[in-house]
Amino acid sequence: MSSTTAVAPSTTPAVSSARTSYYALLILSLINLVNYLDRYIVTVALPYIKQDFQLTNTQAGYLGSFFMLVFMLASPVSGFLGDRLPRRYLVAAGVLLWSLATGASGLATTFFALMVARACVGIGEAGYGAVAPSIISDLFPRQQRTRVLSFFYIAIPVGAAAGYGLGGWLSEAYSWHMAFFVGGAPGLVLGVMAFFMPEPQRGAMDGPEAQTKLPFLVGLQGLASNKSFWWTTAGYTLMTFSIGGLGYWLPTFLVNERGMSPGTAGFSSGAVTATAGLVGTLAGGWLGDKMDRRMEGGGLRMSGVGLLAAAPLMFLAMKVDSHVPMFAIIFLAQFFIFLNSGPINAAIVNGVPPAFRAFAMGLNVLFIHMLGDAISPTAIGKVADLSSLSFAIELNALPVLLGGLSLLMAGKLFRHVTA
Repeated sequence: MSSTTAVAPSTTPAVSSARTSYYALLILSLINLVNYLDRYIVTVALPYIKQDFQLTNTQAGYLGSFFMLVFMLASPVSGFLGDRLPRRYLVAAGVLLWSLATGASGLATTFFALMVARACVGIGEAGYGAVAPSIISDLFPRQQRTRVLSFFYIAIPVGAAAGYGLGGWLSEAYSWHMAFFVGGAPGLVLGVMAFFMPEPQRGAMDGPEAQTKLPFLVGLQGLASNKSFWWTTAGYTLMTFSIGGLGYWLPTFLVNERGMSPGTAGFSSGAVTATAGLVGTLAGGWLGDKMDRRMEGGGLRMSGVGLLAAAPLMFLAMKVDSHVPMFAIIFLAQFFIFLNSGPINAAIVNGVPPAFRAFAMGLNVLFIHMLGDAISPTAIGKVADLSSLSFAIELNALPVLLGGLSLLMAGKLFRHVTA
């Protein structure tokens, strides 16, 4: 896609220092860690919340689904603004909002009040999630993007693990209210720091032809015909449905069907997720860059193979009663899933014009959550009420398999876009 509208001279100083770029990457990655810490605290606190508010599995699933519903609807709006306004201000405002809302979750005395607080967390996270990858793509050249985005997305397993561990310990030792109070505190500091991050020029690392404004309707028309983007989004959505549902229900499964205490379940889930996620994400960043140098869409093809390998492992893990073998299989499944974090997101930012990246990320976020983990916690809870939680998680391996096939197709169709 191209544009005939020249970009206005930037009033923001150019970001040329590698030190400055890595400083911004560090701040954004720490924010992403806190993002997932706050998101996963609720999953390990869920048994206590269910007990206090007398909830069924289906009702408990609403808490996760409502959060995702708000988050996904707000993401395209944030992406639209992110292509037009200083992105660091959107990041800072989003972090401060969701951190205050996380703390407010601990004050909730009714299930409705807790739902409202979690909705505000969703709005804040949307203000950050849609624009952060576009900032990173303007700080680093294409040859490094998969690796630096992998570093950014390491925060997902590490933050999830911290949420599991911190939420489990605080909920058991004190109360689920205390878990939310503590979880909301770090984001207040990082939100203030985000105001002082560099603001790179859009397309700064893609050559002069990339530094142009793109009329919204022109960009939307080009995105609509971008087959690789939609196949990537389909694969990402199927993966998100499955991994989001698993992450939401795994601690409860370990407590109810494997006899663990909430604290042990949270710590064990967190340790496995953090280790598999860290190793898988770093390996995926390195392999993704290597595969992309060998062929267009190489990282996406690798991601597809990873999901195909993970699907049977997810199914097998629920068939094993002994804790050590079960966690070993879960580790392998998560390793193959987390291979995809850097390559998938690098493919999205590299496959659309620089001036349309934030909106493309926001639209991607809309779909992966609207048809993914916005509905999977409730869907898995409903299947669990009708049969068992173990059967519901076994069935959850099917979307991973289909997601792998979608990413293989996306890799075949991928073409890099610079303007």
